[in-house]
Amino acid sequence: MRWVLLILGGLMVVVGGTWLLQGVGILPGSFMTGQAFWAVVGAVVLVAGAALCSAGVRAGRRRR
Repeated sequence: MRWVLLILGGLMVVVGGTWLLQGVGILPGSFMTGQAFWAVVGAVVLVAGAALCSAGVRAGRRRR
């Protein structure tokens, strides 16, 4: 379960970061560029992914 949380969380961090950067206009080249909606969605997905990664790290520490 630990690896599932870490992999899923890592993917969410990457996708959320991409959406956030596109939403604020730093990463151009998409229909999402400059759209505040995608900046907010990206930030939410980024935070959720970081929480999953944190849960995965904590799950690994409890077993030892």
